[in-house]
Amino acid sequence: MSKNNKIFSDSDKAAIIQDATQQINKQLSSEGRRRFLKQGLTLGGLMMLTGCDISSNESVENSLSRISRFNDRVQGWLFNANDLAPVYPESMMTRPFPFNAFYSEDEAPNINGDDYRLEVAGLVADKRPWTLAQLHQMAQVSQVTRHICVEGWSAIGKWGGVPFSLFLKGIGADLNARYVSFKCADDYYTSIDMATALHPQTIIALTYDGEILPRKYGFPMKLRMPTKLGYKNPKHIQVIEVTNRYPGGYWEDQGYNWFGGS
Repeated sequence: MSKNNKIFSDSDKAAIIQDATQQINKQLSSEGRRRFLKQGLTLGGLMMLTGCDISSNESVENSLSRISRFNDRVQGWLFNANDLAPVYPESMMTRPFPFNAFYSEDEAPNINGDDYRLEVAGLVADKRPWTLAQLHQMAQVSQVTRHICVEGWSAIGKWGGVPFSLFLKGIGADLNARYVSFKCADDYYTSIDMATALHPQTIIALTYDGEILPRKYGFPMKLRMPTKLGYKNPKHIQVIEVTNRYPGGYWEDQGYNWFGGS
């Protein structure tokens, strides 16, 4: 940390912040953090960094991690399980709904629905696997909601499926646990807080626009959460685990905020 305790003039502060911004952007670019953390950095976060050696990878990374964890805590405190995301008429649906993943559309996993088994693990009473037919037999709801991508675009789609809270209660999940994590057939993984898992608009999506969920949108099932950014909505889910151990996530482990509220 700097030992210089002098009071900076406004011009000094501006120069320091500009230098900090340039150094941070270099680090973000080199680490592939893309736009998300750039948008998430605040003036207060930059001022935190200016007291350290901002040319040091370790210093920048540690400071960014502290800012990200703070943002997660604030979003968690502000989240209200009774607040609903906006819903839209079907006439406002985006057609075609865009494909989005860290791979190309033709690389999406091709899963045999007849052989599919959803595994459940962790703090649940009933760990028996679920067939796709069993999931389709549960009570279904639908929603027309907006998918918001961290890269700046959004799209409105119609998703149908099982309320996730109903599923969690059905397997005897510990609803006081901190996290629910997901492992997917495309090697993606992520996790969410229990309050979001129990939100009334969080669903196990089995259909899109009234049809069986297409492969490109996550067949045989994805988690649809209009209260979260797109990267928090996992597709091709194979394992659901309820846990008190922090599970991280594919993008979160690369620097994205964990809470990921939209």
